Amino acid sequence: MKKTAVLFPGQGSQYLGMGKALVEADTEAALIMDTAERISGFPLRRLSFDGPLDELTRVLYLQPALTAVNLMCWQQLCKRLPDWQPLFVAGHSLGEYSALYAAGVLTLEDTLALVTKRGELMEREGARNPGGMTAILGIDLATVEGLLRNSSFEGVAVVANHNTAEQVVLSGDAAGLAAAAALCKAKGAKAIPLKVSVANHSPLVAGAVDDFAAFMARIDFRAPNLPVLFNVSAGLERSPERIRETMAYQIASKVRWLEIVETMVADGVELFVELGPKAVLSGMVKKILPKDSKVLCLQADTPEGLDAVVSAITS
Repeated sequence: MKKTAVLFPGQGSQYLGMGKALVEADTEAALIMDTAERISGFPLRRLSFDGPLDELTRVLYLQPALTAVNLMCWQQLCKRLPDWQPLFVAGHSLGEYSALYAAGVLTLEDTLALVTKRGELMEREGARNPGGMTAILGIDLATVEGLLRNSSFEGVAVVANHNTAEQVVLSGDAAGLAAAAALCKAKGAKAIPLKVSVANHSPLVAGAVDDFAAFMARIDFRAPNLPVLFNVSAGLERSPERIRETMAYQIASKVRWLEIVETMVADGVELFVELGPKAVLSGMVKKILPKDSKVLCLQADTPEGLDAVVSAITS
């Protein structure tokens, strides 16, 4: 079997109809969606399947909805390969909770409760401190951080995601993002505003950290039974208490995605499998891999896609 890393997407990967094929194909997948609706109290099935998209995209609804789809994908892959384990699991931002479930750190119910609370708190902080995110393409992290550190401008702008060697995502308020984007463009970069209404992974959402930590205190965290590479450190962690602390301040910390993928490749991963809607992470991985790399990238969120993943893992 191929040495495989399983990746779980976060916000930005949603689309209308996500999860529908899985729910219709398997009663166990449908049960995960039912559980997500019960725990969140939201009509996630309707929102995921029929929208409207602007309502689904609200952080309040999107976090439990997208997580439910990720978890269905994992469940269905495990049903197809009951004795198999990946070499690593990881998730991008919100997707990290799906990785913790896959690694046995959290139960299904606790995973869904955490992402529901996370969405509630982040929506609250977004209302208190309006902001957004902008992707910077074409210059590296050191250049972006140097511009932010050595320039004076109005507002807030920080690095939120280090996705690839030449894709950095900024987070902040409107004034800060506009100023930072102008600085980056002057260095030859492209700046693309993202369709989000919250300044994720920035000081503007840091007000959620203490409340989320208090909520987490009632949740049982266990040592992972699979290696998980964490967004905050890009490293492994086995201590349940340390994982709990890390996930509390992950909300306002930089996502070190490039380092995570590079570590996986260095440790011999032969196949990356993105489990969840769209193929955002797969696209990033392809940009990180050397051009002559033999490492494969697949994405699956349908029964047919999962069947293709099984064939690739076992070939």
